[in-house]
Amino acid sequence: MENEIKDTVNMGIVKISDEVVEVIAGLAAADVKGIIGMSDSLVGGISHVLSGKKNLARGVKVNVGEDSASIDINLVVQYGVRIPEIAASVQENVKRAVESMTGLNVSGVNIYVQNVIIPKEETITEGEEE
Repeated sequence: MENEIKDTVNMGIVKISDEVVEVIAGLAAADVKGIIGMSDSLVGGISHVLSGKKNLARGVKVNVGEDSASIDINLVVQYGVRIPEIAASVQENVKRAVESMTGLNVSGVNIYVQNVIIPKEETITEGEEE
């Protein structure tokens, strides 16, 4: 946790860790309709399964500078959505949430679509029609 945001106030220092910014960004991204979830690396996915813990920052990487942050998000989207529109919505939502909750200036939100998932309801419906 060497990369912590420090802010001096009258009463002392406020520190916000990178992990907190990652959780805020992850929750803001997941809040957009059409997002199934976040994608993680193979190692992160295995550790998630073995630990049994829900990692709210999974698929999110934050690079924090002096007073700004760059955020990378790996997404899994629902089949049939317009990816450019979903990506723009995620970028706006994440930027707004991180800036309002932390006071950081978000210099960029980079979106990487890792997978497209077909909803189970549609596959059942298609099978019944045949």
